[in-house]
Amino acid sequence: MPQDVEFHLPFPVALSPDLEAARQRNLAWVAETGLVGEGRSLRWYASWDMPRLAALGFPCARGTALDLCADAMAFFFVFDDQFDGALGLDPARSAAVCQRLIDIVHGARPGAGADGCSTAFADLWARCADGAAPGWAARCAQAWEYYFATQAHEAVGRLRGTPGDRETYLQVRRGIAGTDLPLCLGERTAGITVPPAAFHSPQLRIMRRAAIDVTFMCNDVYSLEKEEARGDMDNLVLVIEHERRCTRAEAVEEARAEVHRLVARFVELAPQVPGLCSQLGLDAGERAAVEAYVETMGAWMSGYHAWQTRTHRYTDAPRVRPPTGPGYFDQVLGAP
Repeated sequence: MPQDVEFHLPFPVALSPDLEAARQRNLAWVAETGLVGEGRSLRWYASWDMPRLAALGFPCARGTALDLCADAMAFFFVFDDQFDGALGLDPARSAAVCQRLIDIVHGARPGAGADGCSTAFADLWARCADGAAPGWAARCAQAWEYYFATQAHEAVGRLRGTPGDRETYLQVRRGIAGTDLPLCLGERTAGITVPPAAFHSPQLRIMRRAAIDVTFMCNDVYSLEKEEARGDMDNLVLVIEHERRCTRAEAVEEARAEVHRLVARFVELAPQVPGLCSQLGLDAGERAAVEAYVETMGAWMSGYHAWQTRTHRYTDAPRVRPPTGPGYFDQVLGAP
């Protein structure tokens, strides 16, 4: 696994001081909701250290805010692994399973005997939406819908057996990576409301897209062998290899170059933000929110990178779970 590939992300790395307590609360939550089973499942899950990802990615989060982030990270990765087996080769079943979760976003409640993923997500979404600003809640709901809906299209790629073109890859990968969602959580945990005129400015839209793409493109390199062994096609390195007919080393180097280009663009645009705030006539509180949002995006990129280069999820995966089989011990996502 190409863990020795380096990416230079020039953003500060910080850690929430509430990490240790969050670890215990997170383990209790995944067990209580049924998201993770007992014994070997819980040990394998604990080795990923999802609370550390939350503490690195959202360093300003404390208490219940950090718990929300840690539980969201847990849900993302456990849910994703449920598609490693037969479900991930059946677009229609994937779409039907995910529709249940999309329905929860839009007000449905899981019934009696609901599977662990549905139970966990219903709790997670209720906590996300509780007391949230309407605009933020609407954006977050759309991001969850995109995340769930694209699982079926990742299954289409697996059936195809070859990587798609780069544009198609980006549309699917941005969805299945769910990376809009951590940025939404970053706003919530920072306690900020970014004015719409600033949020949708060209500068912040480009910076947000860069932050999203950098996160999953780095991940594509570190998770390459795990994904390739299981037939996942939506990986930047595989897309470049297929597109350019180049070697693996050349494809990895091009992926690194693309990440560095996006980081450079983010850094280039950041100094323009104060002037943008002045042009928009934002008051001191609104300017502070925009500046905090920029810091939130940088923290997410650096925090995710710091976590993924150390987590046993990638470094120990071939030893713990056979690379050609499902990455989970327990099925916690019920059939439609």
